[in-house]
Amino acid sequence: MASLALLKWTTRSVSRHARALVGAGARAAELRAVNVGLEKTQRRFASTDLLKTVLYDFHVGKGAKMVPFAGYAMPIQYQDSIMDSTTYCREQGSIFDVSHMLGITLTGKDAVPFIESLVVSDIGALEDGTGCLSILMNPQGGAIDDTVITKIDGERVYFVVNAGNREKDLKHINAHLSEWKASGKDVSLTTHEDRALLAVQGPEAANTLQKLVDIDLSKMYFSHFTVSPIKGIESFITRTGYTGEDGFEISIPNDGALEIIEALLASGPLKLAGLGARDSLRLEAGLCLYGNDLDDTLSPIEAGLTWTISKSRREACNFVGGDVIKQQLADGVGIRRVGLICKGAPARGGSKILNLEGEEIGHVTSGGFSPCLKKNIAMGYVKKGNQKSGTELKVEVRKRVSDAVVTKMPFVPAKYHRP
Repeated sequence: MASLALLKWTTRSVSRHARALVGAGARAAELRAVNVGLEKTQRRFASTDLLKTVLYDFHVGKGAKMVPFAGYAMPIQYQDSIMDSTTYCREQGSIFDVSHMLGITLTGKDAVPFIESLVVSDIGALEDGTGCLSILMNPQGGAIDDTVITKIDGERVYFVVNAGNREKDLKHINAHLSEWKASGKDVSLTTHEDRALLAVQGPEAANTLQKLVDIDLSKMYFSHFTVSPIKGIESFITRTGYTGEDGFEISIPNDGALEIIEALLASGPLKLAGLGARDSLRLEAGLCLYGNDLDDTLSPIEAGLTWTISKSRREACNFVGGDVIKQQLADGVGIRRVGLICKGAPARGGSKILNLEGEEIGHVTSGGFSPCLKKNIAMGYVKKGNQKSGTELKVEVRKRVSDAVVTKMPFVPAKYHRP
């Protein structure tokens, strides 16, 4: 089974050919780098063992370049370059197949208290049909996963976990679920293996989807959730995404996925986009990629996600790992996640971060060339005291040291649809 490490290998493969990104030849170098990296990846990992989403044949028919990711064969790009696909999403809109991710529903009168015992947010305080980003915690105060959790109502909770974490997440959740059921609590878990998941993102996302639904999307704000037919097919619609743009994630029965994606393409200027553009967009939006910027050794506070810990829960911290988090809230932490704008070659995961005296103070976790800003951007972790915006630092890329400056994230302003 392939994993996130394979996508990291792809990124490293591409980055080896992308040193000439800065300067007049940036665009051509990026295109050559992507093509070379993808060809190597496809040759190395041509495998029948990879899982396929229900839309696999559709992607291949549309000319997608498929690569292994989290055990699945997934499209990394279509005919457009990753750079063009990234900018098109911000200017018009894109459709991403993210069916490799796993949707989960908890039901029962104890569903909300149960999920609150595992995550840092006050799910009970959410209005019905709304959600929030939260962190699934381990006993050491580390992040098992990050996920958007929706309180459908007082007895139903819906969330989606990262594809590479599904086995780990389910093992953790089910272990605690068994304890709750043994004590007579009313909560059960359903996994939506029979549903596809599409992310429809960008300025034209709402206008396009509106043509296919009867509900008024203008009154559906960021983080809102509803169940509504799309062309007569019952769908879970959440106004959210992973790009910093306005958009929706749509969960559809597998047998309706092809009809829905074709209807979306026919109803507006949206184009198909792959994991390459999705990664560029989320980095520009300052969002963590689990396995790169967030993992089970890093706490929400170290990751700059303290805001996910509801104020109403900070005193008791009555969730898994809460004793560690309560101590960190009181004493602070020694490292912090920061954004960087870098000169020189693009900094990639693992690149050293130095202070002006040349001392190593951290490392890059994600980085690359921003198609929208036309700059090299990165995020990473630095020692406490170096996280203030405007702090001048250095990054070391293949033994070459270049200037960098700490920058507030998101790098590209978010455009979520809010009241």
